[in-house]
Amino acid sequence: MSEVNFKALVLEKMDKKTVPSIKSLTVGDLPEGDVLVSVDYSSLNYKDGLAVTGKGKIVRQFPMVPGIDLAGTVLQSEAREYRAGDKVVLTGWGVGERYWGGYSQQARLKSKWLVPLPVGLDAKKAMAIGTAGFTAMLCVMALEEAGVAPNPDKPVVVTGASGGVGSVAVALLAKLGYTVAAVSGRPDGNDYLRSIGASQFIDRSEMAAPSRPLETQRWSGAVDTVGSTILARVLAEMDYGGAVAACGLAAGADLPTTVMPFILRDVRLQGVDSVMCPLPRRKQAWERLVTDLPDKALQSIAQVASLEEIPRLAEDIVAGRIRGRVIVDLNA
Repeated sequence: MSEVNFKALVLEKMDKKTVPSIKSLTVGDLPEGDVLVSVDYSSLNYKDGLAVTGKGKIVRQFPMVPGIDLAGTVLQSEAREYRAGDKVVLTGWGVGERYWGGYSQQARLKSKWLVPLPVGLDAKKAMAIGTAGFTAMLCVMALEEAGVAPNPDKPVVVTGASGGVGSVAVALLAKLGYTVAAVSGRPDGNDYLRSIGASQFIDRSEMAAPSRPLETQRWSGAVDTVGSTILARVLAEMDYGGAVAACGLAAGADLPTTVMPFILRDVRLQGVDSVMCPLPRRKQAWERLVTDLPDKALQSIAQVASLEEIPRLAEDIVAGRIRGRVIVDLNA
């Protein structure tokens, strides 16, 4: 098997710049791990875009194979939990950042990072969901656990709704009976957002305007993917007893707010992390995605690209030009 060549996207550092290129590798080139996987699909996430373009401090050791998620079939396993032929999915754990990731036709991985592919999902559908969809499901679960229930008079607002996490969050919430308000910087994308379940549309510029400590109560809950002034306004506009699931910082890591929403309106701010999420909760989230994410919405959200297209698409996703999800077909 070590003599078989396969392709991978490899990042190298040249003249202080991150340079991506397609290379031919063998199993002998791969880092250590107890499971060897034939990767069928990966996906392009915002973090992948930062890694491939070098516009974010995602990758610190080179060479690196990026791709923070993958789905495929076990080829070899030294772990008792898996055997050849098993279908698996991986998201997070620093893969594609500190460890070689999914932009490779074969990947050697640690078994503790893997989740058995749930019944009802194939590898392609799993990567249409990917890290972004998995994160969205964790956000929805956080809102449910905080007591946010469907309320036709008080929508749940989703910021960055046209992006990967936002799109899946919109579709999940709508399927579960919530009224969904979508915040996006693309007014021409309202038809798309309506098709996956949004019923109200707010321009990003409105939510990005600095807010007073407390504003009119508009939202029963929120999924925030962008942070900064938009998250501050979301908090200021939350209904009494509402909750915000925060999972991103596309607009910035700062949070220019006050304690007033928390102490005067009993608002909760719940951080959501998908990278180090424990295995039992990972399995729960993936099982929920099988039942709670409509196939029709998933088809609208996803597009397919080849490995060779990733450097160009990475620039697009960082610039905010990608709508929904990009599936990476490793065999295209």
